[in-house]
Amino acid sequence: MRSRGMKAGAIATAVAMGSVALTGCGDDGEPAADGSTASTSASSSAGSRQQDTTAVRNAYDRTAEAETAKMTIKVKADANGKSVTADGRGALDLAEGDSTMTITAEGQSIEQRVVDQVLYQKAPDPKASGGKSWMKIDLKRVAGRQGANPQQIGDPAQSAAYAKAVTDKDVSEVGTEEINGVDTTHYKVSIDVAKLPGGAQLGKQIGPTLPMQIWLDDEGRIRRQQIEMALKTPASARPEGGVASQVKVSTLMEFSDFGTKVDAEAPPAGQVTDVTDQVAQGGRTQN
Repeated sequence: MRSRGMKAGAIATAVAMGSVALTGCGDDGEPAADGSTASTSASSSAGSRQQDTTAVRNAYDRTAEAETAKMTIKVKADANGKSVTADGRGALDLAEGDSTMTITAEGQSIEQRVVDQVLYQKAPDPKASGGKSWMKIDLKRVAGRQGANPQQIGDPAQSAAYAKAVTDKDVSEVGTEEINGVDTTHYKVSIDVAKLPGGAQLGKQIGPTLPMQIWLDDEGRIRRQQIEMALKTPASARPEGGVASQVKVSTLMEFSDFGTKVDAEAPPAGQVTDVTDQVAQGGRTQN
């Protein structure tokens, strides 16, 4: 069986993630006089935890084996008393990371594509983007310049590494739940940010732990993933002399229709303006 990494870090609006409190699991049975009940209960709880951890660790590879899927994403960001929401709907190549999606935010819809880890967004106002119809962001270049970046948490390829880093004590089963007509098992997971790539820098922005919720179907594939976190704005994104502010971001991703067709092609070069440098420096594109 071939293991595939999901490289959807591609989805620009899936920028941040993270967090719900991790709850304990296991049944505290009444101890018998000889301690046998407590021992049996502890052993059963440990075995259950190990099974839960294995399911979460394997989830990303199991999902990637489907090769493609339809995807929806909902992102809400709150900062300085203001809230911005975005909804995305499209299709994703789980092996290559290519995708096609329509993003709707503040009443405006934008067509988006990701091809070979390059993000293309259709410019709402071509005049503001040099007369070109599309804007281009090289995700690899942005990641290279910014180092540890909360945006990477929205990349299922990165998330796979995060999930595999968890230990038995970091996973708890919440229960069962039906999502879009599919039976799933719901888990809560907590990840030590220090163990992530670039964790020391990332921890300064999002804190010491990255909690998330994940829902898996009977085949161990991800049907829903939810992350909520608060992060400090990097110095490059603040006005000169400005103080750090906090942005709370909630992201909900859902996968369905595994095996669906994905047609993601880069726009003609003559219709594209590159805004990678502006984004890497913390600026905003005209969208």
